[in-house]
This record gives sequence, C-alpha cells and structure tokens, in this order.
Amino acid sequence: MPAVERVLHRPVTMGLLLQSLLLLLLLLLLGCCLHPATAFPKGCYPSEEEGLKTFRCSNARLTEVPRDIPNDTNKLYLDSNRIPFLPRDAFRDLPLLLELDLSHNAIAGVESGAFRGLAEHLHSLDLSSNRLVSVSKDAFSNLKAKVNLSNNPWLCDCRLQELVRTVELVAGSSGGIVCDSSAQEEHVGKAFLQVIADTDFCNVYKKTTDIAMLVTMFGWFAMVISYLVYYVRQNQEDARRHLEYLKSLPSKQRRSEESSTISTVV
Repeated sequence: MPAVERVLHRPVTMGLLLQSLLLLLLLLLLGCCLHPATAFPKGCYPSEEEGLKTFRCSNARLTEVPRDIPNDTNKLYLDSNRIPFLPRDAFRDLPLLLELDLSHNAIAGVESGAFRGLAEHLHSLDLSSNRLVSVSKDAFSNLKAKVNLSNNPWLCDCRLQELVRTVELVAGSSGGIVCDSSAQEEHVGKAFLQVIADTDFCNVYKKTTDIAMLVTMFGWFAMVISYLVYYVRQNQEDARRHLEYLKSLPSKQRRSEESSTISTVV
C-alpha cells in the first residue's frame, strides 16, 4: 500500500514543480517588460497636478537631462541640479510639454536645437540662476514660450541684445538680466534693458567692423603705393648709373648704347 501511494504521489509532485517553474518564468518575463517603464532616475517621480502630468526631478543631483522621462509629461521640473549643458534634441521626445523648469543648475551652454520639438506647446521656460554668459538666439528659434533668463553672469554685447529681442521674457524678469561683464566698464552691474535703452551694441559692433575694414584697406593701399614708389625710384637709380657708365665710354660706343638706353626707357 505505501508503494502504491508513492507511485500516485509522484506525478502530483512533478506537476506542482512544473507549475512553480512556469509561474517563476512568467514573473521574470513580466518584470523584464515592465521594468523600463518604471525605472526613473533616482530622486525623480511622476505625479499629477491640476490635471496635468508632472515629472519632478528637483534636487536629484542630476548631471544631465534624464532620458527616461514619460513622453506624455506636461510639466517637467529639473531645477536645483548640476546640469552643465543642454545638447541638441535634449527634449525631442516630449511633444506635450507645457512647462520646463531648469533653474538653479550649472548650465553654461545651450546648443542650437536643444529645444527642438517644443515650439508648438511649450509656454514657460525657466533658465534663471544658471551660469549663462553668452547664448546664440538660434538656440531659441521658433520658441513661443515665455523665458526667464534672470540671475545669470551675462556678457552684455550684441549677442545678448539679439537674444533678448528674439525671445519673450517672463513678466518682471527683465530686471534680473544684469551685465556681469561688458566691453565698456560703466555697463557692469546695470540691468541690460537699461543699458540698451542708450546703447545699441549691434550698431557699435557694425561701426567697429567697418572701421577695421577701412584700416585694413588703407594698409593694403599704402603698401601698393610704397611698392610703386620704390619700383620707380629703383628704375631711376639704375638708369642714372647706366648713363654715367655711358659717359665714361668712347664716343662711338657711347652713342650706340645711349640710343639703346633711351629706347629701353621709352
């Protein structure tokens, strides 16, 4: 009897073992498939605020724009991190983004095309309190968002003037765009909009360029004139020496060489 029970019990045990293995395999497969969708960078988490899908990475010690941001995100907070640079197409997979907060980072450079793909929907971009010194207006081309550029160590020049005239600044933020450096010392420490009310940096640059071109052209002209004067004087000196030589020759030989010299000079 015990032998019969063992024979009957063996298939049941094998069946349970097989089921356990299949269940474990299924869980592993589900884990592999679901993991990428929920593997957010450390310190980042999704939420919903006022009916908008939000992704927060504030104070997450990030050194670059994370790649695993849900593409249906409406509000993205990357503030108070250590991001130093915004490369081309940094946000291209976020077509529904409305607000982007990049304030209080270490951003010193923005590559042209960094905000490509955001032109249609983005209405707020915060780049305040970073390390921006000079940025091309092309980095913000076609962008309709209101931009905050305050509290950066700006170099006040034609490039900044073009940038400020290209973007729409957040109301009340223009006073925070202050000249940290400038070719003219008296501009340092002043609000940029106050400075450009009296100074057209791009016009000054154009005048400087025109003057430099005129100086260069005058230099070349002076070189050509100097060469021509030298060439004429050198020929005159050679002719004088030759005539003196002819005077020292006998009369017949002198006449023939004088005629040759005159024809050569003519």
